[in-house]
Amino acid sequence: MKRNRNLWGILAALCALTIVAAWATPALAQAAPMEKAPMYSYVGNWTIPRPQWADMEKNDAVDQAILAKALADGTLVGYGSDMNLVHQVDGATHDSWWSAMSMAGILSVLDKFYKSGSATAPVMASATRHWDEIAVSKYYNWHSGTFKGAYTRVGQYKLKADAPNDAVDTLSKTVVVPLMEKLLASGTIVEYEVDTEAVHTMDPGTFWIVLITPNADGMDKFDAALRDATKTNPLIGPAFGSMVDFSAHRDYLSSSTVTYK
Repeated sequence: MKRNRNLWGILAALCALTIVAAWATPALAQAAPMEKAPMYSYVGNWTIPRPQWADMEKNDAVDQAILAKALADGTLVGYGSDMNLVHQVDGATHDSWWSAMSMAGILSVLDKFYKSGSATAPVMASATRHWDEIAVSKYYNWHSGTFKGAYTRVGQYKLKADAPNDAVDTLSKTVVVPLMEKLLASGTIVEYEVDTEAVHTMDPGTFWIVLITPNADGMDKFDAALRDATKTNPLIGPAFGSMVDFSAHRDYLSSSTVTYK
């Protein structure tokens, strides 16, 4: 985990250097990626006892009918389920999620689950902990299709209290999107997004960088791409530390099945 934290710290430092370059070169600033229309995601997190993990997998398969129909009719743009691979005390073991281009879209699917009885299935009742999140992203992209045996990596960060209001936008435009678009084009990743909370249940300065690889090799390729990026920026330092509280940084790694429109 220490190695992962260092790599994501490098990404943040890269951002700081790129910001300086953008200020010095107006043409580069003009070429920065633009934010997209908001994409909303609903995530249900569950702590399921190990004897019920097989039942959770079966329940996910049942939920596919509702999610697949919502994707087909345009309500959703993506959905999936994750099994946590690096467990923490009292942390989630599983999650399920879906994304739409409106809050109404994700809530309409949630309503369908409530009416279907899925939310009160026996395996859900066995959970020792459960919590939900609603995130919003303005920086994202994906490849269409269903990807089984994929891996999702999430970096969670917290801005310092005195960070600029546009700190997440700056990080996204100057480093995250250019790097992720390159990895998306090469097939190393199949999706990425930068999330903040749409409904705040955590510190408002919290944000997430999410990427999904089609296989385990993609994680090594991502790490290598990040290391290669540092070679072209020999002055990498703690400049970005003025905006991000790295003591609050956490990583999450999951085995995933995902579908994107």
